[in-house]
Amino acid sequence: MRSKLVVTFALFAFISAVSSCDTLGQMTGTNGVTTNNGTPSNSEINSGIKQALQVGVEGAVQQVSALNGYFDNPLIKIMFPPNAAKVEKTLRDIGLGSLCDKLELSLNRAAEDAAKQATPIFLNALKQMTLGDATNILTGSDTAATAYFERTTTSQLTAQFSPVISKSLNQANATKYWSDVTTQYNKIPFIKPVNTDLTAYVTQQAINGLFVVIGQKEKQIRGQLGARTTPLLQKVFGYAQKLNTK
Repeated sequence: MRSKLVVTFALFAFISAVSSCDTLGQMTGTNGVTTNNGTPSNSEINSGIKQALQVGVEGAVQQVSALNGYFDNPLIKIMFPPNAAKVEKTLRDIGLGSLCDKLELSLNRAAEDAAKQATPIFLNALKQMTLGDATNILTGSDTAATAYFERTTTSQLTAQFSPVISKSLNQANATKYWSDVTTQYNKIPFIKPVNTDLTAYVTQQAINGLFVVIGQKEKQIRGQLGARTTPLLQKVFGYAQKLNTK
């Protein structure tokens, strides 16, 4: 009789312990499911961040790669290279403004063409993202995800964009326009000749502009309820907003 009581007591203790572990897992989120207090689990944070970033980068790429995506956006429009600002001013002063306009338009068209290549590179970066990366992004600044992409994709974007931009510049006659511009300018007496790697300049500006727009998309998702288009995004970023306001 005594042995039966011991067995019964041990069984009861085991069941109680298992039940306690399950409850603890639900409270802390360590078992990968939603927590009872509304705090997202690690799994939800990881999935939510990746979902948000995919939405953000796809929207940004679609925006900048559209016709006039760069040219009509004053924040990212590609202008004359800084070291050629005097070139532009001088040429406009002597009546060659239309040549300058054609060059600027062709620079932006090249960037719009190249931006179409960006999405697969960003999606690959998402696949490589760890839970630690996702958590740091969630609790970081309002452009923490953009900074992550800059760190992990810039070299690949440069390699991918450069040949596309070079080809596009040639097709749009930008290379010819640039040659005409610099030739005209370099003929002016007593000036320092200008020699700029146009492909490298436009490539860098195109990438910079893309990250500007990605940053805008990220801020929208973090700060605007209407930009959180799924229940998971609403939960994860709602939680992050609460953390940041404490």
